[in-house]
Amino acid sequence: MKPQIICHMLASLDGSLHPSRYTNSPDGSRAEWSSLYEHIHNDLAADGWIVGRVTMAEMSKAGAHPPAKAGKVDRPYHFAQMGAGSYAVALDASGKLHFSKPDIGGDHVVVLLGHAVADSHLAELTADGVSYIVAETADMDLAAMLEALGRELGIRRLLLEGGAGINGSFFAAGLVDELSLLVAPAIDGRAANQAFVEFGENGLAGKTQLSLKSCEALAHGLVHLRYAVTPG
Repeated sequence: MKPQIICHMLASLDGSLHPSRYTNSPDGSRAEWSSLYEHIHNDLAADGWIVGRVTMAEMSKAGAHPPAKAGKVDRPYHFAQMGAGSYAVALDASGKLHFSKPDIGGDHVVVLLGHAVADSHLAELTADGVSYIVAETADMDLAAMLEALGRELGIRRLLLEGGAGINGSFFAAGLVDELSLLVAPAIDGRAANQAFVEFGENGLAGKTQLSLKSCEALAHGLVHLRYAVTPG
């Protein structure tokens, strides 16, 4: 069964994901916004979280180090740890992510990879104790890979916390079940990258429907919106 996917984001009033670019808050509460975001992240009680390559690279901070002698590697998947308490999942179609340890903040790493990824990269991930799933078709079937996460690792709920690109891909594929959006009392104002979700020139018009579940005013001017998401 596919895990429940909750897109959990913090954004400015104009949709920006970069607090460093926001207008200054009246009480200097940017740190409190992040703290409340993490608090709700924990309250959502997911089995893990999923981000794209760029976001994960900022956390993994490792360079390529393939083994000198790469033996036979497992396809389509390799699970270095079963029954981990929590998981950090990364979407990396081209196999550019590298890791110096098998976890991010204690969450076991699982990488979702494209079909053409080299065996040498799989050998590197295996040596580092990182789990992975390789797409079995040229086009990454995200639904099938999510099904594998649920079936093989028992993951029942994942928080989608990526950038606009990966968020848009999941929305467009009809894989998001809920949107949890914290709106900060701030504005970015830049012309580019003004969205926490995007999907090419045609956007997501007609591809998804949102139904408001709750709206809650939080401390430091934040508003927490929760929407049920269904395909359009």
